[in-house]
Amino acid sequence: MLTRRRFIAISAALAPAMAVARTPDLHVETGIALGATVTLRLQHPDAPRIAALAMAEIRRLEGVFSLFLPDSALVRLNRDARLDAPPFELLECLTLAGAVHRASGGAFDPSVQPLWQAEAAALTRGAPLTPAERAQARALIGWDGVTLEPTAITLRPGLALTLNGIAQGYIADRVAALLADHGLTRALVDTGELRALPEGDWPVTLASGGGITLQDRALATSAPLGMTFGGDGVSSHILDPRTGAPLRAVWSSVSVSAPSAALADALSTAACLMTSEQSVLDFCAAFTGARIEAVVPV
Repeated sequence: MLTRRRFIAISAALAPAMAVARTPDLHVETGIALGATVTLRLQHPDAPRIAALAMAEIRRLEGVFSLFLPDSALVRLNRDARLDAPPFELLECLTLAGAVHRASGGAFDPSVQPLWQAEAAALTRGAPLTPAERAQARALIGWDGVTLEPTAITLRPGLALTLNGIAQGYIADRVAALLADHGLTRALVDTGELRALPEGDWPVTLASGGGITLQDRALATSAPLGMTFGGDGVSSHILDPRTGAPLRAVWSSVSVSAPSAALADALSTAACLMTSEQSVLDFCAAFTGARIEAVVPV
């Protein structure tokens, strides 16, 4: 199965969206989650053991959200159009995704996976999607085809989900919660999205060149042209559900901070589909505690 990250990695490279200043006297642990590097920076006498527990939690959550692992909860849901007794984490993440979908007027839509699959097939054959193929894939998407219940998640036939615009942030939140449960108050979780615990000031350099300090807060940056189909530098990895085509980028990058990394992740992704800075600001204002840190035009 070809995931979004593996698909793009065939012929593209991702430049780092943000950099975290080095801080001495911290335990640093690295790993992989959903195809991206994970870095944990922890200050605690028992940091190595707790970091190992956090990495185990990340592997468990990959079993929920991965589009690559053949038996993940998300893969089974997409394959069978129904998942009985769904993991709490999947329900919680999809509930937040639905809230961002509504607030964005449908711009943020995890049901674009059929378009991803169509783009992947076209890349494999070496020819672009035809208008008819794009229209056919687009007809399959739509958040109204997703039904969330505690006992089961169901999808309209032909619909499939990708959570690559929110799951990395969600994983950062869950790892941060695990660290807090083990007594940590000073730590920074980096899954591609950043989540800081209450103590410590974490200076972060944004892709825009500016900087902020994170404390008990999360930060996500989306760069529409940071990854492109076929590495052409033009066809954004963000698909526009309104057109069924790769986004025509207005912004070079959008950075959002929020109380949770899942929210910051989803908001920064959705904001890339908006065409004015005021619309980005108004959209994020609908979520308590969310703040635009940088909007950089192309």
